[in-house]
Amino acid sequence: MNGALIAAAVLAAATVFGLLWRRRDGVLRASGQNGDDVSETLRPDELGADLGEKATLLQFSSAFCAPCRATRRVLGEVAEMVDGVAHVELDAESHLDLVRRLNVVRTPTVLVLDAAGRVVRRASGAPRKPDVIAALGEAVR
Repeated sequence: MNGALIAAAVLAAATVFGLLWRRRDGVLRASGQNGDDVSETLRPDELGADLGEKATLLQFSSAFCAPCRATRRVLGEVAEMVDGVAHVELDAESHLDLVRRLNVVRTPTVLVLDAAGRVVRRASGAPRKPDVIAALGEAVR
């Protein structure tokens, strides 16, 4: 009987954790929320690519990251749809200085930069296309 209660408690805790993880995964939050005090400005020479005229979608990926491929597709489609928006994908392993500076803890991580290169929004996990478009609205203002 005691083992069944412990198993039920572990199952309940795992379910709550899974639901919370699922709810937060891929959500584009304003920079500076959740203790990720990132109010950075990134320059083109740091990224190895030009910034977009209006905004830049910066994606940190890794070689064996399955969600990174889907994120690449979504961000590429949005960048093609919206004039003045660039999509830049960086390999996290090759850019460890930026990963540490920007507090990137998993891939994919997406940063939405405004025209000046300031981080406006960020997401850990694969964001949905409508959420990316909405985040761009804030960056373009």
